[in-house]
Amino acid sequence: MKKIVVIGSSNVDTTLHVENFPKPGETINAHKVSEAGGGKGANQAVAAAKSAAETIFISRVGEDSYGSWMKEQLAGYGVKTDYVLPTAGVKTGHAYITLNAEGQNDIIIDHGANYSLTEADVLAAKDVIEAADCVIAQLETPLEATTAAFKLAKAAGKVTILNPAPAIKDLPADLLAVTDLITPNETESALLTSLPVVEEADLEKNAAKLHELGVKHVIITYGSKGAYLSSPVFTGLVPAFKVKSVDTTAAGDTFLGFLAGSLASDFSNLHEAARFANRASSLAVQKMGAQPSIPDRASVASALAE
Repeated sequence: MKKIVVIGSSNVDTTLHVENFPKPGETINAHKVSEAGGGKGANQAVAAAKSAAETIFISRVGEDSYGSWMKEQLAGYGVKTDYVLPTAGVKTGHAYITLNAEGQNDIIIDHGANYSLTEADVLAAKDVIEAADCVIAQLETPLEATTAAFKLAKAAGKVTILNPAPAIKDLPADLLAVTDLITPNETESALLTSLPVVEEADLEKNAAKLHELGVKHVIITYGSKGAYLSSPVFTGLVPAFKVKSVDTTAAGDTFLGFLAGSLASDFSNLHEAARFANRASSLAVQKMGAQPSIPDRASVASALAE
């Protein structure tokens, strides 16, 4: 069984279901409000676990009822939570999501305990990081913790995957130097490279710039069009599967978790792993909620065989 460590955020997702997004200054009514576990890190950990990988999550939650609830939710999905730690005096992270009738969303995040994750937390998990096949991180927790984790992983010869979301303009060079694969979406990529993405041809230029920053393998997710891969083993667009979306909240996180769960350590099956991850994402967007929408590996394999 593949072993994956995810470092990242834990949020409670409160989703307000609306017909259309409000205009500036407009007040509208939600026709439904729902809560589920979320956070990019937690979502990716759930997706990795449901891809059939042994998954260990390193995160911080508040010393509150939501923190206990998050750990229970994650454990229920098969994620190991020994390194999901409470921080006294701080609330569990919370995401407030507005979801429209087309399944598109706007998200505002109160980071809460996520910003209390430290390098010391990572060093305490040194043994599990060094024993993993792959280490994943995002940018919803402090960069110092992520960089420390990736340095440990690379020193042990493990694969590192950075999902640079939410994107920041200048990623530290020492983090990029220990990143094997970077996986922005087209908006995040444009911010990282200062190159616009208006059409598919722009993805190649963006990927080239990301390679210049020192990353060997690049995947730029491109919404309903699929994912653009740029790597020594494969370059080109892997098309998305056409489905009717009802909630895209966990689309990218599902893609990444299943990609990591399927990817060979030498990246030799990158195209096949991306196609499998695309199929997983296509199933997730057909259901409501972040973590509740993530399919299991058997469902993805069955759908891919159709």
